[in-house]
Amino acid sequence: MKEETVFFNGGKVKLEGLYGRGTGRLGAVITHPHSQMGGSMSNNVVAAMVSAFRERGFSTLRFNFRGVGRSEGLFDNGEGERDDVIGALSFLAGEGIENPVLAGYSFGAWVNSKIADRRELFSYFIMVSPPLDFLDFDLGNLEDKCGLIICGDSDQFCPLGKLKEFAERSGCPLRIVRGTDHFYFGAESAIVKHLGDYLEG
Repeated sequence: MKEETVFFNGGKVKLEGLYGRGTGRLGAVITHPHSQMGGSMSNNVVAAMVSAFRERGFSTLRFNFRGVGRSEGLFDNGEGERDDVIGALSFLAGEGIENPVLAGYSFGAWVNSKIADRRELFSYFIMVSPPLDFLDFDLGNLEDKCGLIICGDSDQFCPLGKLKEFAERSGCPLRIVRGTDHFYFGAESAIVKHLGDYLEG
């Protein structure tokens, strides 16, 4: 099953994405790391997450936030990007995908968390390396909405002590990838395994 290039609206801008149609009605939106630090939908971690979902029949939509690739607009420090995520979820709804998973890596996980109050749009969050030392997450918004957190044991932006407290307070299972940092170079298969095991469980 191949991904196809699609365009959809995120607020007032048109966004570029890659959509892969699955075998059933399950779906996931996957968001990428920081736009101002080279993040895009072609990121290695994003690709690993897409692979894990697609191996299990999910329809997937990954996309470039505003100002990245062929997506219109400019970086908006998480505010406009919030509209981008809502637009991506609306695209999947138009494809008949109800209550998709909202999965994000780093900055993408933070942006996703900013629509926690729109629970009617998604089923639960998957977070890979939420950058707790770099961005502020609203824990009160995340309780009972997080399905899984994955993080490397040497993550530069997500100290394990703070992460474990975050996971406990949000009621979210935590999986630690040994011997890797925030970028997972060479450890992408661990993301596929942890996420795949969770989806099958």
